[in-house]
Amino acid sequence: MRKIITLLALAFSCQCMMAQSYQPNWSSLESRPIPQWFTDAKFGIFIHWGLYSVPAWATNSNADGFGSNYAEWYWERLNNTKLKIHKEFVDFHNKNYGPNFKYQDFVTQFKAELFEPTQWAQLFKDAGAKYVVLTSKHHEGFALWPSRESWNWNAYDAGPHRDLAGDLSEAVKKQVYTWAFTIPYTNGITLYTNRM
Repeated sequence: MRKIITLLALAFSCQCMMAQSYQPNWSSLESRPIPQWFTDAKFGIFIHWGLYSVPAWATNSNADGFGSNYAEWYWERLNNTKLKIHKEFVDFHNKNYGPNFKYQDFVTQFKAELFEPTQWAQLFKDAGAKYVVLTSKHHEGFALWPSRESWNWNAYDAGPHRDLAGDLSEAVKKQVYTWAFTIPYTNGITLYTNRM
């Protein structure tokens, strides 16, 4: 048994040493190879969908620069008092939902009752998309799949009570093209795909 564990540890160590490492600078990151499937694809679909789809609102102001008018940042704009557009978000929220309605309360309204992943996948294919990328968890942490780490703050335990990411993944993969999902975090994005 010790020999097996030692061999497995050695194999894992060799694989880690062979992996390309990158430095936290643009020249290093830009040296990474682009997967051939991505170069060949030319057209793909990126989807932002989550609790922020319930209010589906953002200011038309560009006061805080690029992305000020992105609805998927609703939670951040509602809570970050340092932003110039914070007051607009608070005013909109209080007018439409009331001051006691918290962002987390949107989960009861996020039902995805019209979500038909097979129809979505067919639409993407008919449009000529060669890949689909779902932002499966945004900055507020609500996951579109069953997650032990986001217990009771995911689409399976609350809201639609469904594995939205899994259902869409299955439908897209049946259409014979690349499926990927992202999990944004504070300093970047992690991309997971079925092809690399």
